[in-house]
Amino acid sequence: MILRPLTLLALFLAAPARAAPVVMIAIDGLRPVEWQRRDNGLDLPALRGLAAGGTGAAVTGVLPTVTYPSHATLMTGTAPRRHGIANNLTFDPLRRNNEGWYWYASDVQAHTLWQAAVGGGKRVINVHWPTSVGLSGLAANLPQIWRTGTPDDDKLIAALATPGLPAALVAEAGPYPPGIDESIAADEARAAHAIALIRRTQPDFATVYLTAFDHEQHEAGPDSAAARAILVRIDAAVGKIVAAARAVDPQTLVVIVSDHGFAATSRTTNLFAPFIKAGLIRLTADGTGIASWDAIPWTAGGSAAIRLARPGDAALTARVAAVLAQAARDPDAGIDRVLDSAAIAAAGGSADAAFWVNCKPGWLMGNRLAGAGPMIVQGEPTTTHGMHGYFPDVPAMRASLIANGPGIAAGKDLGVIDMRSIAPAVAARIGVKLRDAELPPAF
Repeated sequence: MILRPLTLLALFLAAPARAAPVVMIAIDGLRPVEWQRRDNGLDLPALRGLAAGGTGAAVTGVLPTVTYPSHATLMTGTAPRRHGIANNLTFDPLRRNNEGWYWYASDVQAHTLWQAAVGGGKRVINVHWPTSVGLSGLAANLPQIWRTGTPDDDKLIAALATPGLPAALVAEAGPYPPGIDESIAADEARAAHAIALIRRTQPDFATVYLTAFDHEQHEAGPDSAAARAILVRIDAAVGKIVAAARAVDPQTLVVIVSDHGFAATSRTTNLFAPFIKAGLIRLTADGTGIASWDAIPWTAGGSAAIRLARPGDAALTARVAAVLAQAARDPDAGIDRVLDSAAIAAAGGSADAAFWVNCKPGWLMGNRLAGAGPMIVQGEPTTTHGMHGYFPDVPAMRASLIANGPGIAAGKDLGVIDMRSIAPAVAARIGVKLRDAELPPAF
C-alpha cells in the first residue's frame, strides 16, 4: 500500500488565511479526469471555470473508497480508523437492520468541521451531506436519511431536519426530494434548497452533497453517455449555487470535493461462498439467512473487510488467513490483494477488520447467500457497470479537489494530495481549528 501522508503543499499560497464564508460542495464519484481534460466533449463551465481561476488536485482517498467513510474524512481530516465511519452500511452480519447506513452524526468519533464552525460562533447550514442526522447548533440542517422509500420518509426528514424545514422552503425551492432519490432531478431540487438557505441564512459555512453522478456511473458505467449527461446538469447546478453564494458575499471561498473515483465492472466475486464452505458462516435451515458466524466479509464495493467474531483468537485468524490464501490463488476468483491487520492499520482502515480483500479490476464484491457454491466465486456477471471501494492506491479511485476564492492561487495544479489534508485547510479558511486532523494545513 502506498498510503504515506501527502501534504497539501500550498493550497492557499497567494495570501495569508483569513476567515471567509466557505461553501463546500461534494459531487459523488467525480474523477479528476472529468474536469481536468478539456478534450473529452464535456461542457462543464462551472467546474472548469472554478479550476482555471483557482487550485485543483487529484485526491488519494481512504480505506475503503466509498461514500460515507470518505465524507467523514472530508469533515474531520482523519482516516476511518480515527473517525469511526468504516463503511457505508453499518456492520450487520445477521442482516437485521434493514440495510441501515451510518446516517447519524453521533457515529463520527472525531471533531468535525460542523462542530468546529458552530463552536466558533459561525452560522452553518447543511444539505444532504452524509452522516448528518442529529447535528446540533446548525442554522439549518437537511440531513441525509431514508428507510423505506415511501412517503413516510418525507415525514422522517421533516422530523429530523431543523424545525420547519423543508416545508418552509417549498414555495421558493419546490418540494424536497426523499433521501433515497438519487436522480439528477433530486440533485437539482436539493441545489435549489441550498440556494434558498444560503440566501436566507447567509452562512459562514455550508455543505451541500450531490449524488446523481455516482448513481448513474453505477448504473451505466463511468464514461457512459448517460453518466456524462448527468454531470453536465450537475455542473449547471453547481454554477447556480456558487452564483447565489457570491451574490450574498463575493468573498466566498468555494471548495468542490468528491469522495472517490470509479472503475468499470462486469463480474462479481463472493467471499461468502468459501467462508460458508469452510464452516465460518452457518446458514439458516432454508439457506436464505445467516444463523451464526465466526468470520464474515463486510463488503464495500470493490473490496471487503473481514470481521472476526473473536478478534483475539489466533487459531481463528490463521484459519481465515488460509481460506483467503486459497481463494486468492484461484485465477478465476477476482482477488487482487489481501491486507492483514498491520497493513490495514497503516492504511487507516477500521481496527475491527482482521483482513481486507481487494478485487481485481473489473470485479466487485457480492454478498449472495442462496446457492453459495464455488461457481459464485468464479465470476458471476453483474448488472452493476461501475464501482468504487477498491484500495485507495488504485489510480482509478482518485477523487477531486477544486478551491476557488480570494487568496487562492489561480490555475495551480497540486498534483496528487491526501484527502485528510482538505478539512484542516477548510477549517483555517472558516477561521476555526479541527482538534483531530491528522495532517496539518499548508497555509
